[in-house]
Amino acid sequence: MLANTIADTLQKKIAELGLPLAVDLRNEKKVIGKSPPRATLKFSSPSTLMLLANPSLGKFAESYVEGRVDFSGRIRDVIDLLLPLIGLPDSTQRKANFNKLKFWRHSRFSDRKAISSHYDVSNEFYALWLDERRVYSCAYFKNADDSLDQAQANKLDHICRKLMLKPGERFLDIGCGWGGLILWAAENYGVSAVGITISQNQFDYVTDYVRSQGLTGKVEIRLMDYRDLPESEPFDKIASVGMFEHVGVRNLPVYFRKINNLLKRGGLVMNHGITSVSFDDEIRDEENGKFIDKYVFPDGELTHISKVLEIMAREGLECSDVENLRIHYAKTLWHWVDRLETNQEQALALVGEKKFRIWRTYMAGFAVAFERNWDALHQVLASKPNVGGYPAYPLTRDYMYLR
Repeated sequence: MLANTIADTLQKKIAELGLPLAVDLRNEKKVIGKSPPRATLKFSSPSTLMLLANPSLGKFAESYVEGRVDFSGRIRDVIDLLLPLIGLPDSTQRKANFNKLKFWRHSRFSDRKAISSHYDVSNEFYALWLDERRVYSCAYFKNADDSLDQAQANKLDHICRKLMLKPGERFLDIGCGWGGLILWAAENYGVSAVGITISQNQFDYVTDYVRSQGLTGKVEIRLMDYRDLPESEPFDKIASVGMFEHVGVRNLPVYFRKINNLLKRGGLVMNHGITSVSFDDEIRDEENGKFIDKYVFPDGELTHISKVLEIMAREGLECSDVENLRIHYAKTLWHWVDRLETNQEQALALVGEKKFRIWRTYMAGFAVAFERNWDALHQVLASKPNVGGYPAYPLTRDYMYLR
C-alpha cells in the first residue's frame, strides 16, 4: 500500500535526521530518532499519511484544524521537528500562483464580514493570551527578556514618540482594535483621540471602557469604515496599526489618499503592517496562503514595502522613516502561542476545539514566517508636507529614543 510506503519513508527520514519525534501510525506508536521525543504526531487513519507524500506547513495546519492529525507537546516543538522533513526552500524560491487579486474583494460589506469572522470571536478569548491592554499587533522588545506587557507598552510609546504627539492635538487611529493605542495616547500624551473599527465586539468593549474610566470627551470610538470618515475636520496625527493588510492591494491608493485628505498640512502618519518579501502581488506560498485565506484572514493581501512607499508618495505623503520589526513580531507571536497553550482549557470552553486549533496553528506558523524572513513587518512614518516645504519632523531620529 502507498500509505505503508510513505510510513517507511517517513521512518527512514526521521531516523536519518535523528529527530526526537514520536509518530503514532494507525494507533501503533513508534519512536523514531532520538529518545525521549519532544513531540508526538498522531494520524487518524492510514489515508492521512498521504499528506506526507507532498508535505507543507499549510497542509499540516489544515489537517490539524480538521482533526485528521493531532499532536502532543508544544506546537513550537512540532513545527521545529516538521521543518526538516518538509524541506522548505528559502524566501526567494517560495513562489506559486495563488489567489489572483479578485475585483469583488474589499467592498464595505465584504470587509466587514471578513473582519467580523476574525475579530468578533470572543473578547474573553483574546484576553486569555493578549497583554493586559489587549494589543493585537507586533510588540517592541527593547530587551530580549521584556515581558509581553512591557513590550506592548514599549510599542505604544514608540508609535506616539515617532508621531511626536502633543497635548491638544487631534489623533486618529484607523483600525483601533481594543483601544490600546488611543487610550495610551490620551492618557500619556494628552491628545484628543478618535479610534475607528468595523468590529462590533471591539467597538462595544472600548465604548464601555471609555465610559467606565471617565474618558468621555478625551477618547472617542466609532464603528466606521475608514472610507466613510468625514474630511471636514482634519487630524494632526494619524496611526494605522495592523490594519492595512485588510485593505487590499488595489485599494491602497484609495487608502493612502484618504489618509492624506484627513491630515492637516505638516501632519504625520505612521503606518504599521505586515509586508510581503515577494515583489509580485499575485505570488504567495500556495498551501500556506490557502490556509490563511480559508481559516484566518479572509481577503487579506500583502505587498512589498517598496510598493507601499511608492503608493504613499504618489498620494502625496513624504516618507521620513522606515523600520522593519519582523523579529519583534516573531517574538510577539511566540508569546501569544505560549499564553494560548497555557490557557488551553479556558480557550476550549470559550471558542471550542476547532477555533482553538486555528489560532494556535496560524500564530505559530506566522512566528516561523517572521523568523525565516518569509514575511516582514514595517513601520512607515510619513508627513503631509507644509506649504513652505519644510518637514514636520526634526533633522535627526534622536527624538524617537531620547527623553
